[in-house]
Amino acid sequence: MGVAETFSTAEDLGYDGVEIMVTHRAETQQASVLNENAWRFGLPVLSIHAPTLLLTQQVWGSAADKLWKSAQLAAAVDCHVVVAHPPFRWQGSYAQKFAQLVGRIEEETGVLFAVENMYPWRAGGREAMMYLPHWNPVDQPYPHVTWDFSHAATAEDDSYENIRALGSRLRHVHLTDGWSNGFKDDHLVPGLGNQRVVESLELIAQPDFGGEGFDGTVVVEVSTRTARKVGERERMLSESLAFARKHLGQ
Repeated sequence: MGVAETFSTAEDLGYDGVEIMVTHRAETQQASVLNENAWRFGLPVLSIHAPTLLLTQQVWGSAADKLWKSAQLAAAVDCHVVVAHPPFRWQGSYAQKFAQLVGRIEEETGVLFAVENMYPWRAGGREAMMYLPHWNPVDQPYPHVTWDFSHAATAEDDSYENIRALGSRLRHVHLTDGWSNGFKDDHLVPGLGNQRVVESLELIAQPDFGGEGFDGTVVVEVSTRTARKVGERERMLSESLAFARKHLGQ
C-alpha cells in the first residue's frame, strides 16, 4: 500500500495508528507527507521501520546513515520507536559496532531502536549465518527488541519462550504467523500458522509482564498479496485486528 491508502485503510478498520516502512518510495521518507496524513486521518505514526532490508540497501546511503535518518524521521513525526534489522555479516565495521551505534543514536535523539529477530538462511540442507552476531537478538546486548512471529516460524523458534525471556526488553511486536518450514517467511494472519501467538499475546497482556507491564506497540504485519476478491485484503486486516484485541484483552 501507499502511505495515504495505508492510513485510510487503518482508519476504516479501526486501528489505533500505523507503522511506516521506509522504502524507495519518496512518500515514506518525508515527514511532511506522513504528518499530513496523520492529521488528515486522525492516526499517529507509532513506529518507523528503518530501510535495513536487502531490498532497501540503496535507500539513504550507508548503513549508519539509514539509522540516523530513521531516527530523525521518527522525531519529526513525533514517533519514539524505530524498528531495525540486525546487521548483515558483510557490513564490516558497521556490523561490529552496531550495538554501540544504536546506543549513541538513542542517547542523542531520544528515539528508541527495537532490533528485530530474523532467521538463518537455508539452502540445499545447509544453513548460512547472514547476520552478525546472530539473527536472534534475545542474547544480544540490545535494550529494546522487536519480536516478529513469522520470522520466528522461519527460524523454527518458539516465540512464547523468547518473549518470556525478553521480558521488559520487548518494546515492539510484529503480529503475524507462519509455519516452521525452515525457509519461507509467510507473514500469515495470526492464528493460521503454528506459532504460539495466542499464548504470547496473553503473556504480554499480563499487568506484571516484564515487571511493570508491556509498554510498547503491537503492529499487524501480514502479507495480503494472496488477496484476490474485493474486500479480501480488508477482511484479513480486520481479522488480524480482532485477534489482537481479543488476546490482548482490549
